[in-house]
Amino acid sequence: MSHKAGYVNILGKPNVGKSTLMNALVGERVSIITSKAQTTRHRILGIVNGDDFQIIFSDLPGIIKPAYKMQESMMDFVRTSLEDADTFIFMVQIGDKPENQPDEYEKIKKMKIPVILLLNKMDIAEHDEVEQQRIIWQEDFPQAKVIPFSAKFNWNLETLMNDIVSYLPESEPYFGKDDWTDRPERFFVTEVIREKILMNYKQEIPYSCEVVCSYFMEDGDIIKISVEIYVERESQKPILIGKNGEMLKKVGTQARLDLEKFFGKKIFLETHVRVSDNWRNNESMLRKFGYRDY
Repeated sequence: MSHKAGYVNILGKPNVGKSTLMNALVGERVSIITSKAQTTRHRILGIVNGDDFQIIFSDLPGIIKPAYKMQESMMDFVRTSLEDADTFIFMVQIGDKPENQPDEYEKIKKMKIPVILLLNKMDIAEHDEVEQQRIIWQEDFPQAKVIPFSAKFNWNLETLMNDIVSYLPESEPYFGKDDWTDRPERFFVTEVIREKILMNYKQEIPYSCEVVCSYFMEDGDIIKISVEIYVERESQKPILIGKNGEMLKKVGTQARLDLEKFFGKKIFLETHVRVSDNWRNNESMLRKFGYRDY
C-alpha cells in the first residue's frame, strides 16, 4: 500500500484563527490561543498520522510588518514556509477583502502547489453572506479550493482534512508514527506560561516578555519545573510581579493547573523574573530564545 506525506503550512494575518485550526486538526493543544495579536511567535509543527498518510502542519506567526528584530525573525519563519510547503492553507475571515491581504498572498497565488483558502468564522455570518464571500475569494484566486469554515466549532473540518490528504504527495513518513509535534516538552511549558501572561496583563507587558524553561525534571508522578520570565525594562518587573507577588502567583497557578492537565502529572513550578534590556532588538538574546538559528 502506498503512503502519502507532506508539509501543510498555515498562513494568514494575525487573529484569523490559525492556532485554533492547528489544535483542531492535530487534536492536541499544540498552539496557545488568546485574543491578542502576535500570540504565535515561532513556527510550530503539529503532526497527524493515518495508516497510509502523515500530515505535518505548520502554525506560523500572523503576517505583519516588523517593527523590531524579534518580529523580523518571526517573519523569517513565514518566509521559510513559502519554500517548503507541499500544500498551503491561507486563512481569511468573514469580512476580509482580497485587496487588503499581505504580499505573501500574491506570492502564494503564483505558486504551482495546491492551495486551500479557508474562509473562517462562518459561524458569525448568515448563509447568504458566507456564499457571497466564497464567490469573491474564488473569483480572486480561481486555482485555490475555497472552503467556508468555523475553527471555533470545527464546521467543515472533515471536508478540509479529506482535501488535504488528497493533495499529499506519495512519500514515506518524515516523523515517527507516534509523534504529534517536533517541539520538546520545555517548549510547551514556556508557551503555557506566556499564554497566561498574555491573558492577565495589558499594554506592552505581554509583548515585552519571553519565557525560558531553565529546569525540567520528571520524578515519578511529579515534574519539577523552573522558568525565567524576561522583561525589557526594570520598570516592567514590579508590574509583572504585582503587589506582594500576587500577579505572578496568579500566572503561576493558572499555568500549573494547565500543565498538570497537559502532562497528567503533579507539577511543582518555580518562576523567576529577569531583566534583559531591549531584548527584542538584541541578536544574542534572540538566539538564546530560539528566534535565530545562527
